Amino acid sequence: MFDPRLLRAFVAIVETGSFTLAADQLHMTQSTISQQLARLEHAVGKPLIERQSRSLQLTTAGESLLGYARRILALQLEAQNVLSTTTGSIPIRIGVPEDIMNTEMARLLHGFSEAHRSIRLDVTAGLSRDLMTRYRAGQFDIVVVKEPMASADHFATFPEAIAWFESQHFSQVWPDPIPLVTFPQGGLYRDEMFDFIERERKHWYVAFSSNSLASVLVGIEAGLGISLLPVAATQGYNVREYSVFGRAPAMAVSLYRWEKDGVISELATQMAQILQNRLHQFAPSTSISAE
Repeated sequence: MFDPRLLRAFVAIVETGSFTLAADQLHMTQSTISQQLARLEHAVGKPLIERQSRSLQLTTAGESLLGYARRILALQLEAQNVLSTTTGSIPIRIGVPEDIMNTEMARLLHGFSEAHRSIRLDVTAGLSRDLMTRYRAGQFDIVVVKEPMASADHFATFPEAIAWFESQHFSQVWPDPIPLVTFPQGGLYRDEMFDFIERERKHWYVAFSSNSLASVLVGIEAGLGISLLPVAATQGYNVREYSVFGRAPAMAVSLYRWEKDGVISELATQMAQILQNRLHQFAPSTSISAE
């Protein structure tokens, strides 16, 4: 491995075209600059500069080494800059359901990062059941999940209006068995859908399944079947409430965080306010419940 000090001396000699100017640039004596070049040539095993030429000329080996030397020095400077700054040095790990990560929430997280330059936000979107498992395992600092009822250690929880939806484009009487558009096994609302239809003494089958909320909504738009979804998540899609089944009991949208004070608690409070503002539009009795 080449000593960066020797590479810096070599590059300075080439770029200034003079041992004297290179020595001045690096605040060294000319004899020291000459010694460093000699040490580098010894390490390479070949001369790097033509000694017989009146003007400074690189040897073939010198030409080959110059590009590498510049890249090595640039990488060293980059590493020094990265390690010397505190920007993004403190990670906060956040887990949220896909539909919670909307534009308003994204703007909040961006603004928080701008206001706290030492913070790095690592955000993961996924299914509530998986997110909660990872939170309990200590993999998230803050998590938002959807669940039938909030656990006792929640920081804030809000009711979320849930309803059955069908396509706006197709007016039809759904057959028996009823085609369903849903999330995969373990996904939220899936078991609730099956239980409800069976209580109605009807049959069902899964016509379309996806991990993506957007794909589920597109499937409903296309008339593939009906689905049970949060009212807030359907805004902007060509779907309508399926009045035959009506609305289902509200789900709980709950926020949990490990730290009860400090910057994580500050962020959790701001996220809770975003949730409250959003869900208030669709749930008549939305209120914050906090520790």
